[in-house]
Amino acid sequence: MSGNRNGDHLTGFGWNSDFPRFQDTEPRVIRARLQEFLPESGPEQVRAWDESIPKLQTEVREVLGQQPDASVYTAILEYELPMESRRPDVILLVRGAIVVLELKGKTEPSRADIDQAAAYARDLRCYHRECAGQDVHAVVVPTRARGYTGVRSGVHVAGPDALDSLVQRLQPPWPGTVVDATRFLASDAYRPLPTLVQAARELMETGELRRIRKASAVTDPAVEEITSIVHEAARTRTRRLVLLTGVPGAGKTLVGLRAVHAHYLDDLAVERPGGKPTAPAAFLSGNGPLVQVLQYELRGAGGDGKVFVRGVRDYVKRYSRKKDLVPPEHVLVFDEAQRAWDRDHVAKEHGQPDAKSEPEHFVDFAVRIPEWCTLVGLIGEGQEIHVGEEAGLIQWRHAVEGCSEPGEWVVHGPPEALKVFAGASVATRSSAALNLDTEIRFHLAKDVHRYVATLLEGEDPGACRVLAQQLEAVGYHLRLSRNLEQAREYLWDRYRENPMARFGLVASSRDKDLEAFGVPNSYQATSHLRYGPWYADGEERETSCRHLRSVVTEFGAQGLELDAVLLAWGTDFIRQNEAWDNARARGYRGARIRDPFRLRLNAYRVLLTRARDVNVVFVPPLSELEETAMYLKASGFQDLG
Repeated sequence: MSGNRNGDHLTGFGWNSDFPRFQDTEPRVIRARLQEFLPESGPEQVRAWDESIPKLQTEVREVLGQQPDASVYTAILEYELPMESRRPDVILLVRGAIVVLELKGKTEPSRADIDQAAAYARDLRCYHRECAGQDVHAVVVPTRARGYTGVRSGVHVAGPDALDSLVQRLQPPWPGTVVDATRFLASDAYRPLPTLVQAARELMETGELRRIRKASAVTDPAVEEITSIVHEAARTRTRRLVLLTGVPGAGKTLVGLRAVHAHYLDDLAVERPGGKPTAPAAFLSGNGPLVQVLQYELRGAGGDGKVFVRGVRDYVKRYSRKKDLVPPEHVLVFDEAQRAWDRDHVAKEHGQPDAKSEPEHFVDFAVRIPEWCTLVGLIGEGQEIHVGEEAGLIQWRHAVEGCSEPGEWVVHGPPEALKVFAGASVATRSSAALNLDTEIRFHLAKDVHRYVATLLEGEDPGACRVLAQQLEAVGYHLRLSRNLEQAREYLWDRYRENPMARFGLVASSRDKDLEAFGVPNSYQATSHLRYGPWYADGEERETSCRHLRSVVTEFGAQGLELDAVLLAWGTDFIRQNEAWDNARARGYRGARIRDPFRLRLNAYRVLLTRARDVNVVFVPPLSELEETAMYLKASGFQDLG
């Protein structure tokens, strides 16, 4: 068959057949099938098919002549990845391997072509059920080139004439099976890791989150531990503080969202005078941009999206001003609890001279809840970037110890987080499951957080370079340019065929030199940016991040993610005499700051851990940044030039 049918429309792919049928079918027939599958294809795409299909048939014919068992191999053209809009040009299912071909009508592929093909292979390895245990190879085919030219960043580059020999070489030397095409093309075979916004939407619409086998192995133990704690709190009529820690991109927010949407909460809720609460849990965030983005995406659910997620500041204002007001929830998830405001900052922002810290407020709110409650704090490591956020976990200890009934509380957390409660007058329980130390944001590439930490600690760049090579091998890319337009062109080229991808321009808020290079990162330029449209809108909207014109700073990037980031490196954090230096950073006027260097370092930690696919750094051609550029290159960033 040449396609699944849904009414009169092909779904899932444009062409699917074994090798013999593919070689014997008239090229115009195959092209007609592809046009039927993609009716909006323009003349340029049709010409590309007309040019490439006969060449592919020739190579398939030669494979059939050289390998007697190749008659059971499969050729799939324009395979649409389920739950996405991307389509690898060609997928070949051969003995013991899956070969992904990206065809480019040129003689030499660009860096973007190479990285695009690598991403296809990476995602099939990570998320396709039938690719488990199989070798998945990426190949870029410049259709106007000849011969095999080698491997670049793990991607083979070969002209059409070399495909037959390459396909044979990519098969293992031992006997292997051929993936069944029907199983490969099944709609449930490919389950990509959703972005945070996609996950939130799925939970709201279905009450469940798609199960990604590898990602679930990382986050399920934490979800199960929180579930057990909630049930115990309800059964024993006690109050619990749960501290969930993790590296950036490890899925803390996803765990919190799953806890809030757990079906069992309706049964555990205590009857109130007005009946059982209709919403027994709330997801609260002090991250204003995150709240804006989620509410913008979920505005169709009613209440301008506020039914789903709420800001900490509004919640504090509501319940702190009415001491007898009882929250309807039993479970409160405080996202990014390490950023909780201290007393001084709450007093300043809320105009309350005798104000409590945010942790003190939330413990107070929790005490009002009848019979039992669980307060879950999601804690990122090394991400304190705002003034007033530097007090750390000690605030949560003070809050629990200082409440009216500290004996009612049990504090749960991983061993490292519980150190701050050593000698406290409240009970603690340690659980390693409450620490997420594996990144899943980056398509399950390991060590992105470790790489960034090593880079910012200023160690020998050789250590960074080893980690960068490991990341490159699994499809996570680090790129660098001294030319902003070149960096933009790379991203536009790489994601041209993927309208769902989101990539944007980010920069530090404390730099004072980037505006001269076309990066509007000043307070005046960024203060009125609407985060919802910036992150969510497609290229057809001028507000979209894909235009790479407007800038989001660390304050608008924290807790959110993009497929790719164009980070403009500022002079507020530079390499000087083989060490990081923040002397040129804009000052914090009148602000009470404990450690301005640490805030700058954490800002760049945030900016360097937002991208799921590729981190592109633009280093302006300034003499002050020469050592920085050299250090980044020596640490594994590959030059786009």
